[in-house]
Amino acid sequence: MADRYVRNMRGYGPNPPDARWPGGAKVAVSFVVNYEEGGENNVLHGDAASEAFLSEIVGAAPWPGKRHWNMESIYEYGARVGFWRLHRLFTRSAVPVTVYGVATALARSPEQVEAMKAAGWEIASHGLRWIDYRDHSEADEARDLAEAIRLHTQVVGERPTGLYLGRTSSWSVRLAANDKGFVWISDTYDDDLPYWLDHDGHGNAIDPQLVLPYTLDANDMRFATPQGFNTGEQFFTYLKDAFDTHYAEGAEGRPSMMTVGLHCRLIGRPGRFAALRRFVEYVRGHEDVWIARRIDIARHWIAEHPYQAPSLRPSRMTRADFVTRFGSIYEHSPFIAERAFDLELGPAHDSAAGLANALARAFRSSSAEERLGVLQAHPDLAGKLAAAKRLTDESTREQASAGLDALTDDERAKFTQLNEAYVAKFGFPFIIAVRDHDKASILSAFEQRLSNDRDSELATACRQVERIATLRLKEILPQ
Repeated sequence: MADRYVRNMRGYGPNPPDARWPGGAKVAVSFVVNYEEGGENNVLHGDAASEAFLSEIVGAAPWPGKRHWNMESIYEYGARVGFWRLHRLFTRSAVPVTVYGVATALARSPEQVEAMKAAGWEIASHGLRWIDYRDHSEADEARDLAEAIRLHTQVVGERPTGLYLGRTSSWSVRLAANDKGFVWISDTYDDDLPYWLDHDGHGNAIDPQLVLPYTLDANDMRFATPQGFNTGEQFFTYLKDAFDTHYAEGAEGRPSMMTVGLHCRLIGRPGRFAALRRFVEYVRGHEDVWIARRIDIARHWIAEHPYQAPSLRPSRMTRADFVTRFGSIYEHSPFIAERAFDLELGPAHDSAAGLANALARAFRSSSAEERLGVLQAHPDLAGKLAAAKRLTDESTREQASAGLDALTDDERAKFTQLNEAYVAKFGFPFIIAVRDHDKASILSAFEQRLSNDRDSELATACRQVERIATLRLKEILPQ
């Protein structure tokens, strides 16, 4: 079985799509309020210990079998005071908000839920409870997800169409995607744009799922983590710098998405809240900014960039299909494709540059005799095989692109003379990526390279073979 690397280290690569945000906005900004108060670890909730995550208590640790009164009261501040402070800011500023609502927390805060609904906020799911799922079985997590949807629907009045679990297991994303009821999920931090996911990170196929990546950097949680924000000014400066970068890149033609993560018990404290207010005012002071709920961003992306399955995905092909499709990339040398197939291929190799690298690795690691055989498999430029129309389809197109299929008698005689001299000296035909050249520059390179010693010319010819392969792949794979 071929080795496959399921993580996607490429993403959109060097050419991300144009987001085409409404009104030509340079950036889409998503404000997210995490509502977790009342859903955190607590023995009252049937948990084994108290909460220890994201609070004012430095170095907090779980208290097994005990209530942690101070921790509880910090979370309660978020529900009792912080939420309403945020609600006033966003409603007065007419800023749309997405809530990540823990289902049990929402059930314990009916007035806050009504306020969210009255403001037109999107209420997405933040799971059943605000707990860590890394050690849960897949079956137990699936049951909690189903119960989160049921309870959320009962409390809010409609099922959630977005999900951010947060403290995930390795199968959380697959469980969410296979539910088929979420328009978007956000349990990734890997991009500045939405994207479509069609496997779960383990190579298992799932129905296409839209992902809106979340953030842990432009996030007030860093007030409660080491090397985080110590003052509101640090928070404001960081958000401003992030926004300015997104905005400038949007002005250059690469609009993206900025998410701001907030927690009622953290940013809701007065000394931090002032920084958020300044940032909201700063953003609203710019033109061409789309402040939107995540559901609105998702619907826009679905309309503008619907899922399209790649026509070719080398890392997911069978050996037979892979060799059939790419066996001729290295002239008459299918063994290069066979060996490349056995490498650790992954999504990064589903592009022209990625697969070119995999094939080049197979070529470079072959024996000297095998590499020489690859060189000798290449035809002479404008030689007898071309005249007899016995070139491969790739070579035929390439030579024609430089006009080598329409030589004058003098030009053909010149190429014949050079070909014979070159092969006699080096033992393999002159190889050059003709798509990079015209007839004049090819002849110039021909004459110059005839003066090389054999080792230098062998290395040059091998580089040209790799270059030809790259150009061939660019015709059939994304760049």
